[in-house]
Amino acid sequence: MKKFNRAFTILVFIFLYIPMIVLLVASFNSGNDVAVFKGFTFDQYKELFRDDDLLSLLGNSLIISVLASLIATILGTMAALGIHKMKGKLRSAVMTVTNIPMTNPDIVTGVALALLFAFAGVALRIHSILGFWTLLIAHITFNLPYIILNVMPKLSQMDPDLTEAAMDLGCTPSQAFFKVVLHEIMPGIISGMLMAFTMSLDDFVISYFVTGSGFVTLPVEIYSYTKKPMQPKIYALFTLMFIAILIIMSVMNLLQARDKTKRQRSRLLGGRVK
Repeated sequence: MKKFNRAFTILVFIFLYIPMIVLLVASFNSGNDVAVFKGFTFDQYKELFRDDDLLSLLGNSLIISVLASLIATILGTMAALGIHKMKGKLRSAVMTVTNIPMTNPDIVTGVALALLFAFAGVALRIHSILGFWTLLIAHITFNLPYIILNVMPKLSQMDPDLTEAAMDLGCTPSQAFFKVVLHEIMPGIISGMLMAFTMSLDDFVISYFVTGSGFVTLPVEIYSYTKKPMQPKIYALFTLMFIAILIIMSVMNLLQARDKTKRQRSRLLGGRVK
């Protein structure tokens, strides 16, 4: 059974990473045909950094991703603090509602948001409402559940007596929050923010329905590229994006592992003191 599990795991990793390996090799291919490797070259990366249009689209994606992840982190952390103080069925009901956007198909979310923005545009008499702000609001909306789900476990793991102990030692409620609570839940906040950033950076489906002609992100524009022969410099762009997201996810996993180790040491030290 162990051999089967090991072989199945290896097979899964092969299916997951072989496409990325093919993409990586294609980004260094001097030819245009992915199936034929004609020679090693950096020309595709040179062409990529000479393309002002692609770099501008990438900049738009980064602007939306950074802003959406930061705003969603602030709002999501505040929401998690409020949910954590709820009790019983109310807390369970709110968490269920919070999880719905994550399980809801992206195309349904995208169409729903597009209809909402269209209604708002008619109500406010704005002829062309779709653009930067609608895109930002949409990204904040689908990022919020990821922030909440990353922060909630940290709040549950935190000793509830820490805040009271800090105030007994002279801290005001706000000082106790920033010095104790925020410090304890910071790994969850950072993990949620990094996840939100990666979700925003490569989102296509929802962005496609809420974006306007005045502000377009990279994934939406790349969709039009698939209707014609793909330019090799796109392979280079995808490779750089994959490496960037891989680094971000690795940092997130390291932070989670570090926090877990820290908590295990605290428990051991606490047990010895007792």
